[in-house]
Amino acid sequence: MFSFLTSGEAIIRHTEIPMEPIMYGIIAMGAFLVLGFITWSYRNVANRHSHKASNSAHH
Repeated sequence: MFSFLTSGEAIIRHTEIPMEPIMYGIIAMGAFLVLGFITWSYRNVANRHSHKASNSAHH
């Protein structure tokens, strides 16, 4: 086995990826932007119904 590895005849296989590498980054950035927008849209939700919060606030 050592002679096979040192002979330089090792088989090297290359696998093609389905799209350009930059596209993986663009897709990931788009997903994070969508998730960030969803998180951002829930800001200050607890204060939208202050009449409900004020009734139980004195307890």
